[in-house]
Amino acid sequence: MSTTASRRPYFLVFAALMGLLVLTVAVSFIPYGRLAWLGILIALTIAAVKAVLVALWFMHLKGSPRLVRIFVVSGILWLLILFHLTLVDYLTRGSLPVSRGWVERTVRDR
Repeated sequence: MSTTASRRPYFLVFAALMGLLVLTVAVSFIPYGRLAWLGILIALTIAAVKAVLVALWFMHLKGSPRLVRIFVVSGILWLLILFHLTLVDYLTRGSLPVSRGWVERTVRDR
């Protein structure tokens, strides 16, 4: 029995990634019109599938111990918390007024 892993899964994952790349490019050329959010949703879904494939096979998470998986999931959750806090801060701010002080000062100084 050989101690080296088979290369076949890596080539299959690579082929799947290339197929998803072609799908991403094809989806980007579809005119969505008023449904632009649908194009963004499809592109993000394809990107998530590609990220999972890379993490499971090329980063060897598929056969990793449970503790490593817990750390990966906790890192993703922490990233989602930071995205959420940033989005909440951005969406709850009112429109900031544009300061005219700099423009007026430069016009007066001439």
